[in-house]
Amino acid sequence: MFLFLLSGLWIGFSLMAAAVVGMLCYKLNLPPTLSIWNKIGGLIANSVWNSINSWSLTALPLFIFMGEILFRTAISAKLLNGLVPWLSHIPGRLLHVNVVACSLFAAVSGSSAATTATVGKITLDELSRRGYDRGLAVGSLAGAGTLGFLIPPSLIMIIYGILSDTSIGKLFIGGVIPGLMLAGCYSIYIITCATLHPDLVPDSDESYTFRQRMAASRELFPVLLLIFAVLGGIYLGFTTPTEAAAIGVVGAFILALFFRNLTLSNFREAVISAVKTTCMICFIIIGAAFLSQVVGFVGIARALSLYIAGLNLSPYVLILVVGLMYLFLGMILDGISIVVMTLPIVLPIVVNAGFDPLWFGIFLVFSVELFQITPPVGFSIFVIQGISDEKVGDILRATFPFFLIMIFMVVLVTLFPEIVFYLPRRMVE
Repeated sequence: MFLFLLSGLWIGFSLMAAAVVGMLCYKLNLPPTLSIWNKIGGLIANSVWNSINSWSLTALPLFIFMGEILFRTAISAKLLNGLVPWLSHIPGRLLHVNVVACSLFAAVSGSSAATTATVGKITLDELSRRGYDRGLAVGSLAGAGTLGFLIPPSLIMIIYGILSDTSIGKLFIGGVIPGLMLAGCYSIYIITCATLHPDLVPDSDESYTFRQRMAASRELFPVLLLIFAVLGGIYLGFTTPTEAAAIGVVGAFILALFFRNLTLSNFREAVISAVKTTCMICFIIIGAAFLSQVVGFVGIARALSLYIAGLNLSPYVLILVVGLMYLFLGMILDGISIVVMTLPIVLPIVVNAGFDPLWFGIFLVFSVELFQITPPVGFSIFVIQGISDEKVGDILRATFPFFLIMIFMVVLVTLFPEIVFYLPRRMVE
C-alpha cells in the first residue's frame, strides 16, 4: 500500500490495489468453482454498495456544496471580516477561525470529512491571501476537522452505542466537554506559536472600539444566522443532519443572492467543485471499505485483539496496549471498520478490567480521531490535499503538533475520567 501511495497513484486506487494484492496472496476461502477474479469483483461490488449506500452520507455532498457557495461567492471573506475586530487582540487572530468554524460544523455534520472539506474551502485560501502562515493554517484545519467525530451528533458514537448497548444520548452528552477542551487546546497552541513566532501572523496595528466591532458584526450576523438555523433544527428535533444540510445549501444560496455576488459562472464552479470533492472523498471511502474487508478476512484485527486478551495486563497498561493497537490499525483501516471488527472482542476485555463502557466509547472516538490524521489512511490528510494541492508530507508536518495535542487529551481523559462522566451524571440528577 505504501508503494502504491508513493508511486503517485490516486488514494482510492492505491487502497483497492493493495487489497487486490492481499487477496491474490492469500486466495481467501475460495470455493473450487469460483475464480479469484470473480471473488475480487464480488467483494468490490459489495464494498461499493455497503460503504456508499447510506442516507447519512447524503449530508456530505450537501455540506460541501454549502461551503462551496459560501467560498465562491466571497461570503467567506465577509465572515472573516466580521471576525477580525473580535479576534484582533488574540495572538494568532484569524487562525482561530479554523478551530471555531470546525467546532460549529462538527455540531452540524457529525462527519470529519465533511467538516474538514467545508471549513477548508472557506478558510484556507482566504488566510493565505491575508498573509497567515500556510503550515499553521493547514495544521489547525486538520486537527480541528477531526472534531466532527467527537462533538455530537457523531456517526461513530451512534455505531458504538448500538454495538455496545450504551445510551447514545449519554455518549453525545459525554463528548461535549472533551470536545470543547480539545478545541481549547488547539487555540492555546495557536496562541503559543503566534507569541513565540510573530512572523507566522501578518503584522497589524489595528485596534477597534466596541462600536466598530458591533458594526463589523453586520457582515458576520447573516452567516452566523445560517449556522444557527442549521444547528437549531437538529438540536430542537425539527430536522435530521441530512435535512439540515439541505437547509444550509438553500440558506447559503439565499445569502449569496442577498449580497448580490452570485453569478452563473461562480455558481457553476461551486457545483463542479462540490462534485469533484465529493467523488474524491467517496472514492477513498470505497477503497478503504474494500481494504477493510480484505484485512478482516485475513484476520489481522481479530488476531491482534485475541493476542492482547491473552496478556492479562493491568488496567492502564491494557488501555495503553489497546490504544497502540488501534493506532496501528488506523494506519491501514478506516475508523468505522475498526470499531465494527474489534469492538465485540475488545469491549468485554476492557469492561472486565474495570472501565465503564461510556468512558471507553469516548476513548474510542478519540482513537478514531487520531486515525483521521494518521498516514496512510488519514481521511483528513487526503481531504486537505484534495482541496489545497499541498504535498502529503507538508500536511503531515503541519499536523503533527495537533496530533500530539490529541494524544495529550487522550491521556488526560484516561487519568481523569470525570471529564467524560460529569455532564451525563448531572443530566441524570
